[in-house]
Amino acid sequence: MTAPTEGMMLRLASYNVHKCLGLDRRRLPRRVLSVINAVGADILALQEVDHRLAPRPAALPHRLIERETDYTVPPFALDGPSLGWHGQTILVRREIEVTALRRIALPGLEPRGAVLLEAETTAGAIRVVGVHLGLIRRYRTMQIAAIRAAIGRRTAMPTAILGDYNDWSVRGSGEALAPEFRLHAPGASFPAARPIAPLDRIALGPGLHLVDAGVHASAPARIASDHLPIWADLRIDPPPTGSAPG
Repeated sequence: MTAPTEGMMLRLASYNVHKCLGLDRRRLPRRVLSVINAVGADILALQEVDHRLAPRPAALPHRLIERETDYTVPPFALDGPSLGWHGQTILVRREIEVTALRRIALPGLEPRGAVLLEAETTAGAIRVVGVHLGLIRRYRTMQIAAIRAAIGRRTAMPTAILGDYNDWSVRGSGEALAPEFRLHAPGASFPAARPIAPLDRIALGPGLHLVDAGVHASAPARIASDHLPIWADLRIDPPPTGSAPG
């Protein structure tokens, strides 16, 4: 089990839960939640939390999250029974104050979107963008450009972009994110039983410093989904002296 961060450190994580369908073909939301609890993140980006077909009911029930974890689910869903938007959401520890939420429409052959959250934490203010990028490189590049444009229209703030980048190349989408963002792949996360590809990654903007990162590869995680969760422990620069909060 991976211990949560303490003090002025912040742990981010990302997990493609595969609609809670495990490699044993059993759909067990409680098993997924046990993995999430073990990762011990402060803020956690999730992908494939909803079923694919309309009305896209949640594969990971909202009430189960409230009952069996210390997380809240921000209201990314527009309406209906979905947990998030375009199959994504961001879970946040109850003690963390969420200050803003946005949905970012992304270009591509199929409907895609990113979810953006801004929060005040004990480690400092942070913006987290959860992504599940497309399978084709051209569209991934366009999607990253759309995300960067959306971020650029907001107040400057330490920003992390994390999720399933769907990129098998070694350098990943680093060129599209540079120079402002530094892309990190904590390790192979797919397929969960015998991971060979670092599909799940985190990009860090100015003001965020990577202290440690890894892949959560416990026995339950190796069967709960087709992806393993990734995590990253960060340090956030303090705001400049005399600056007003954004």
